[in-house]
Amino acid sequence: MDPEVRNRILAAVDARQDEVVAFLRRLVQFDSVTGNEAEIQGFIAETLRGLDLEVDAFDADPAVLRQYPGFLEPERPLAGRPNVVGVWRGRGGGRSILLNGHVDTVPLEPLHEWARGALSGAVADGRVWGRGASDMKGGVAALVMAVAILRGLGLRPLGDVIVESVVDEERTGLGTLACVHRGYRADAGICCETSDLEIMPACIGRMWFTIHVRGKPAGIAARWQGVSAIDKAVKFVSAVEDLEAMRIQDLSHPLYPDNRGALPCAVTMVQAGTHPSITPERATLRGSMGLMPYEDPARVEAQLREQVMRVCAADPWLRHHPAEVTTEGGYVAAGAEIPADHPIVTTVGRWFRLVTGREPVLSGRMGASDTRFLINQGRTPTVIFGPGATSEMHAMNESIPIENLIIATKVLALVVCDWCGQPGSTGAA
Repeated sequence: MDPEVRNRILAAVDARQDEVVAFLRRLVQFDSVTGNEAEIQGFIAETLRGLDLEVDAFDADPAVLRQYPGFLEPERPLAGRPNVVGVWRGRGGGRSILLNGHVDTVPLEPLHEWARGALSGAVADGRVWGRGASDMKGGVAALVMAVAILRGLGLRPLGDVIVESVVDEERTGLGTLACVHRGYRADAGICCETSDLEIMPACIGRMWFTIHVRGKPAGIAARWQGVSAIDKAVKFVSAVEDLEAMRIQDLSHPLYPDNRGALPCAVTMVQAGTHPSITPERATLRGSMGLMPYEDPARVEAQLREQVMRVCAADPWLRHHPAEVTTEGGYVAAGAEIPADHPIVTTVGRWFRLVTGREPVLSGRMGASDTRFLINQGRTPTVIFGPGATSEMHAMNESIPIENLIIATKVLALVVCDWCGQPGSTGAA
């Protein structure tokens, strides 16, 4: 890239820093809890039209998305909750890039826990505060403002730039899958999820599971005649912990040197019994487990079932009344990854190094991500890089460092020009 162009981009981001922060504050002020994204998406669409991008706003249709691996039934209708895609056509002859972000957030409650207001977008202590500030409206703000600043400079890359603002990421990822189905693909992608400015070529998968355990009811005065489902359930709690230990021992990945964070496997919810004076007839255990990026969710589910069946085979009651394992109605998300030396990874790293003067950190995301659809179904090699702090994700009093936001905006703008091909001279946008 021409050094003059590079310096103009960096200077423009610095000059428009207040505008970048104001844009994020406005995003935070929208209540866009999953299912309530219509208003913020209208704002995003209007913003992209104001940048003269080709804007496509459309609802995801579950009926046509069920054909894809990893499809999850949405909890709320998707109609009236549009995905918004803006396309900036390049001059021609360059590589294309896709910038992806989601606008939905987890719930706001309990509201009284927010020191500055869940939707305030307040600025204090060098941070922007409010639900979604880190996860991931900060990423959306950075990618939109990176494009806005390039447009404002009159720059136009050779390749196309695709900006995706999607819905329902927190539950199903169907917003991004709908974009894939609609044909939005690129030579490379950046998902601006929370990454603490680390560069993440991989994300783990996640599986929620349910174990149903049967006992035999009896009145409390003759409880020895019954079989407590709670007593039997305890065996499965231990068995799941044993499975976690085995998986941590057996599975490895260079981006997860401490694989405990990638492979949590535990029962986290227990429901049992119908009355304090009746031996519990049933117990329901629910839990979650992490999957390495390369694992097939179906094989991991089979591994869990085998572990449960081993417990049943060793217990006289459970041998004849085996527990049932299901992931239906839960959350099953595959992992995904691209090579750590993929050109989009090294390109992001090169410009991060220039902007910050620091060596980039390559790591694996300790959570599921929409990159599973971009990579696995969309065939768009996508890296995760965003300004949000992972520790702030879903947290009460969520916030994002403004410094991270500005760094990400600079890096994204430079990557777009470099990846897509920027002529040395400028021209009309």
